[in-house]
Amino acid sequence: MTETGSAAQNTDSIPSTEEEWRERLTPLQYRVAREAGTERPFTGEYWDAKDSGTYMCIGCGAPLFSSDTKFDSGTGWPSFYDVVDGAPVEERPDHSLGRVRTEVVCGRCRSHLGHVFPDGPRPTGLRYCINSASVDLERD
Repeated sequence: MTETGSAAQNTDSIPSTEEEWRERLTPLQYRVAREAGTERPFTGEYWDAKDSGTYMCIGCGAPLFSSDTKFDSGTGWPSFYDVVDGAPVEERPDHSLGRVRTEVVCGRCRSHLGHVFPDGPRPTGLRYCINSASVDLERD
């Protein structure tokens, strides 16, 4: 990531230490992506974005979600019903907050992205609820 906070970078240059992560990311991005934090609803840069493009991982630049699958879930976070073909999105159980949820992380750099829920629209029925701080929009 550049000093301005953009994910535009070489995807082969994933930080190997937490110090390198702190240098690459803003404090909010670090808290969300590296410490599995969550931004407050309706505050993130992309929760109501309508621009066309691809949402890239803030940590490694991997393409994750297309604006074509973005929808207004009413939750205050960017929501998508599918990932882009070949996206390195991985799911794992999350037992925080006293309930079981499914966390989604980038499989390349292990950055926390958000959670996926089974209450999305067709055709997948999924709702990937993603933190704006975990992605960067590469506009078409």
